[in-house]
Amino acid sequence: MIEIKVPELAESITEGTIAQWLINIGDKVTKGDSVVELETDKVNIELNAEYSGIVTKFLKEPGDIVEVGDVIAIIEENTAAGAIPAVPAAAPEIAVEETLNQPNTQPEPVLPKGNSPIASPAARKLARELGIDLTQVSSRDPLGRIRPEDVKAHTPTPVVKEEPKLEKASPKPAVQQLDEEFDKPVERVKMTRRRQTIAKRLVEVQHTAAMLTTFNEVDMSAVMDLRNQRKDAFFEKHGVRLGFMSFFTKAVVSALKQFPLLNAEIQGDELIIKKFYDIGIAVAAPEGLVVPVVRGANQKNFAEIEQDISNLGKKARDNALTLNDLQGGTFTITNGGVFGSLMSTPILNSPQVGILGMHKIQTRPIAIDKERMENRPMMYIALSYDHRIVDGKEAVSFLATVKELLEDPHSLLLEG
Repeated sequence: MIEIKVPELAESITEGTIAQWLINIGDKVTKGDSVVELETDKVNIELNAEYSGIVTKFLKEPGDIVEVGDVIAIIEENTAAGAIPAVPAAAPEIAVEETLNQPNTQPEPVLPKGNSPIASPAARKLARELGIDLTQVSSRDPLGRIRPEDVKAHTPTPVVKEEPKLEKASPKPAVQQLDEEFDKPVERVKMTRRRQTIAKRLVEVQHTAAMLTTFNEVDMSAVMDLRNQRKDAFFEKHGVRLGFMSFFTKAVVSALKQFPLLNAEIQGDELIIKKFYDIGIAVAAPEGLVVPVVRGANQKNFAEIEQDISNLGKKARDNALTLNDLQGGTFTITNGGVFGSLMSTPILNSPQVGILGMHKIQTRPIAIDKERMENRPMMYIALSYDHRIVDGKEAVSFLATVKELLEDPHSLLLEG
């Protein structure tokens, strides 16, 4: 009898929730096979089998909370089939979304009849949403692992049996139920672990930080003109589109160098002033807001920043971000303008002490001088900061510097 245990996950993660089993009772597993998808505060993780054998028992079910070291399943050594138990690895193997399973001795994986297909959590989630049977999906991966792009490329055969569901549906909403508290139809939905974590952290930061927000507005004419002039040549040369985020990232890094306390954090009675610039870019992912990090933004040019943002955004949408993608940011930029927000007060991403909020570009009449008015594309920008570290003068000056750099974007190009 061999126990499958929850291994050490990461320094900041001690527990998770069983999202789904990737195997069934009676399945044969080989060392390195993905056996369970674990939902943590930050990412979904696939745990791999450390031994080969037959699955005989599940001790935990989807939805159960488990901690590091908990036994979650039992397998029996597959001696009847001539398999030899593998020597346990020196450290637990964890496949985080994009990590491929260890190849076995055969050139291509062979799934025993009745086994679940080998698929990433993002692919399984997408297949569930689209109603696609993963056993019918073809994989382009040389090891047979199904990924989200395989699911998207699959054209399922129309399923006739789903249509009667609409005919049999009750005239009342399917989710309605009478609730004793409200005595009216409601729907109760359990919050995901990630949503619970987001809620907890947002409340904590407002209780622990002296958060204040200052505002300014930016005339985006120069950025938009420069972008329109260079976007085609930029795309041809670099294979990525020139967006607004690279301009804002460059401006933020330049301003942080002038006002270093906004690139710091508090640890006890000490200030940790960081001399590196890892900029978090807030992204609305399917399961909630995430903040992947563009590392070493001060050392990257516009194309490299845009490529990083594009890659991280895709991984966020596919629920494929790794722990490394999310950890260690020094300052955050969030863009509510993509959803139409005209003005907001962003909440700090603890332990960071500064976050810049971008908003919708709106054409407004602006006074050019005492006699002239012009319609200009304007954006409100907001800086939320921790007043325990940053005084109002520094915060206002930082935001004014960002404004000046964006209104003279050629200065940003000269920086690389």
